[in-house]
Amino acid sequence: MKITELLSKNSILLGAAPKSKEEAIDTLVDLMEKGDKLNDREGYKKGVLEREASGTTGIGEGIAIPHAKVAAVKNPGLSSMTVPEGVDYESLDGEPSKLFFMIAAPAEGGDVHIEVLQRLSMLLMNENFRNDLLNAKDVDTYLDIIDKAEREKFAEEYADEKPASQSTGGYDVLAVTACPTGIAHTFMAAENLATKGKEKGISIKVETNGSGGAKNVLTAEEIKNAKCIIVAADKKVEMTRFNGKKVIVTKVADGIHKADELLDRAMAGDAPIFHAESGAEEQTQQKGKGLHTVYVDLMNGVSNMLPFVIGGGILIALAFLFDNYEINPANFGSNTPFAAFLKQVGDSAFAFMLPVLAGFIASSIGDRPALAVGFVGGFLAKEGGSGFLGALAAGFIAGYLILSLKKVFDKLPQSLEGIKPVLLYPLCGILLIGVIIIFIINPIVGAINTALFNGLNSMGSSSKILLGIILAGMMSIDMGGPINKAAYVFGTASITEGNYEMMAAVMIGGMVPPLAIALATTFFKNRFTEAERKSGVVNYIMGLSFITEGAIPFAASDPIHVIPACAIGAAISGGLSMFFNCTLMAPHGGLFVLPVIGNSIMYLLALIIGSVVGTLLLAVLKKPIQN
Repeated sequence: MKITELLSKNSILLGAAPKSKEEAIDTLVDLMEKGDKLNDREGYKKGVLEREASGTTGIGEGIAIPHAKVAAVKNPGLSSMTVPEGVDYESLDGEPSKLFFMIAAPAEGGDVHIEVLQRLSMLLMNENFRNDLLNAKDVDTYLDIIDKAEREKFAEEYADEKPASQSTGGYDVLAVTACPTGIAHTFMAAENLATKGKEKGISIKVETNGSGGAKNVLTAEEIKNAKCIIVAADKKVEMTRFNGKKVIVTKVADGIHKADELLDRAMAGDAPIFHAESGAEEQTQQKGKGLHTVYVDLMNGVSNMLPFVIGGGILIALAFLFDNYEINPANFGSNTPFAAFLKQVGDSAFAFMLPVLAGFIASSIGDRPALAVGFVGGFLAKEGGSGFLGALAAGFIAGYLILSLKKVFDKLPQSLEGIKPVLLYPLCGILLIGVIIIFIINPIVGAINTALFNGLNSMGSSSKILLGIILAGMMSIDMGGPINKAAYVFGTASITEGNYEMMAAVMIGGMVPPLAIALATTFFKNRFTEAERKSGVVNYIMGLSFITEGAIPFAASDPIHVIPACAIGAAISGGLSMFFNCTLMAPHGGLFVLPVIGNSIMYLLALIIGSVVGTLLLAVLKKPIQN
C-alpha cells in the first residue's frame, strides 16, 4: 500500500513544536482525525499509548513511527509532522525526534500496519530523503518528495501506469460516477465524460462506483495534481479525499447529458473548494439542494436494498416454479423440500429489505452513527405493519435524528467525545426511533397501507389497467432516473404486500424502450446513424434483461421523438399486462423469469405489442437521415 495513498494534505503538519512526547502524540492523533480515518479519537489514542507502553516507537536517526491497530480506526491512514527543533520521544538512540509518521490500521485490516512500517523504514533509512522532508517548504512539496522516493524505491509497482499519467504528472480533470444500481448510468456517464474529454484534448480519468465496487480508483497523486474533480453521482461516494480541491458535485445524469458543460467548467476552475473538515453534514450539503438531496439519500437506501430484493425475490419465485400446487394449495411454495429450501432462503433475504433501506437512507444523512438507528427503525416498521412506507419514513427520521443529537452532544465536555459513537448516539437514537415508529409512524402508516391494499384489491378492471398504464409509462419517461425509480420502488414494495400485478406492469414498462429501439434500428435503419445502428443490437439483450438504461443514448440524442414513442409503447404493454391479469413475484430478471410470471404467454404478447407500437412510432416520429 503506497504512502501517498494513505497520507492526505490535511493530515500533515510542517514545522510543529510539541514540548513533550504526549503532546506530539496528541498532535498526530488530531491530524489523523482530520484525515477522517477514525471512528473514535480517544479509542485510537489509547491504542497508541498502549503500544508505546510496550516499547518506544522512536526508532532513532530522528525518526518516530507511533502506530496502533484498533477498532477505533475506520480506514487505514497516516498522519505526519516535522519538528525542526526536535522533541524528546524516548528514542532508542536517545536523540530528539524530528520526523514523525503515525500509522492507523483497522482491527480487521490484516497486516496493513506492518506493510506500511516496512515501507516507511526502507525509505527513511535514506538520509537525503529525511533531510528533504525536514526542509520541505509546503505540504505539496512534502508529498512530492515521498512520491518520488516511492517511485524510485518501488519502481516495479509503477511499471503498469498509463503513459498519459507518467508523461503529464497527472490528469487535467478527474471524475467519479455512481448511480444507485451501479449498472448502466455509472458507466454511461464515465464513457461520455471520457469521450468528450478526448474530443476536447483534456486528459481525464474516471472512477466508476459500480455494482462490483469502485474501479479505476483515483490515487492521491492524481487528486493532488488535478485542476478539478467532477463527482457525477446519485449516491454517496468517498469525498474526504478531495479536501482542498475544486469539486463539481452533480447528478449522474449530467455526466451523460452535460459532459461538455461539466468539462468546460472544470477546466475554467468554475467550482467551489471542497472542505472535508466539517464531516458528514458538509458532504450532505455538497450533494445538492432540495429534492435532489432527498433523492440521493433515498437512492443510497435503494441501491443497498436491491441485492436483497432481487436475490431473495427471484429465489421465492423459483420456489413456486419448482413446487407442486396440488400437494397442499395452502402451503404452495413450500410443499416439496427443494421448494421449501428456496423459499426459506428467499424469505430470509427479503426480510432484510426494509431494515437495509431505512439504515442506508439514515447513514446517507447522518453518516455511520445513523446506520444502526435506521436499521432498528426499519425493522420496527416491518414488524409493526407500516411496511415500506414506514421504513422509508424511519430512514429519514433516523438520519435527521442523529444530526440533531450531534448538535445537542456538541455541548458536552471534550472528555466525553469518545463515548458518543459507541454509547450516546446508539442508545438515544434507538430509544427515540423506537418511540417514534411504534407510537406514531406504525399506527398512521399502517392505516394508510391497509387503505391502499383494500383499495387496490377493490379496483375494477378499468382502474387496474389505468394503473398499469401509468406505472409502465413512468418506467420509460427518464429511463433509470427519479421517475423510473419511483415506479420501480412502488413495484417492489407491492410485492411485499402481496400485490404482484404491479411489479409485472413495472417490469414490462422497463423492457419496452430498449426493445423498441432495437427493433427500430433493425427495420428502419435510415432513421439512425451507423453508430446507433451498431449499438442498437445490444438493446435486444438489454430489453430482454430488463435494463431500461440501454435506451438512454438514443433518448439523449433525440428526446423529443424517442421518449414519447417509448413511453406510449411501454404504457400500452403495462395496460395489457394488467388486463391479462399477469403477475410477477420476482423484482427483476426480464424474460429469464418468464416461467414464474403468472399468465406468461399473455405477458409475452403484451411485451411484443408494446414494443412493436413503440417501434412504429419511432419510425413515424423520427425523420430519415440524409446521407
